[in-house]
Amino acid sequence: MRTRIGLASDHGGFEIKQILKKRLEEQKYEVVDYGNTRFDSKDDYPDFVLPLAKAVSGKEVVKGIAICGSGVGASIAANKIAGARAALVHDHFSAHQGVEDDDMNILCMGGSIIGIEKAKELAEAFLEAVFSNEERHLRRLKKTQPPETDY
Repeated sequence: MRTRIGLASDHGGFEIKQILKKRLEEQKYEVVDYGNTRFDSKDDYPDFVLPLAKAVSGKEVVKGIAICGSGVGASIAANKIAGARAALVHDHFSAHQGVEDDDMNILCMGGSIIGIEKAKELAEAFLEAVFSNEERHLRRLKKTQPPETDY
């Protein structure tokens, strides 16, 4: 069974998302594209990132990757959804450590900040990482989650 992941981007991350989508499908991931599915220089990242975050929170996809120009807007939007734990990441260590220690489930990147090779590297580190379930990490997560979220 293939791991189901979600991707979303606005115009600032459109090109990287399209290339990542193809690569991840080649790596046997089942990819759900939350848009934008066509380049539109006037689109708005929340229109694509919020449905992705809701899908991650609702367990329709295991993890998500969101890309906008800087990655900041995507991160802010995704974190508005209960159960989404999104972070803006541009380095390898944080891409896997954010999952291992903080159960990050949405990787946000800036399409104007990083190139496709770095995006591939970060996506791979993020998708291969597994949450540790260590007591100290569970304790910290509990302190940061809304009351309706159980760990």
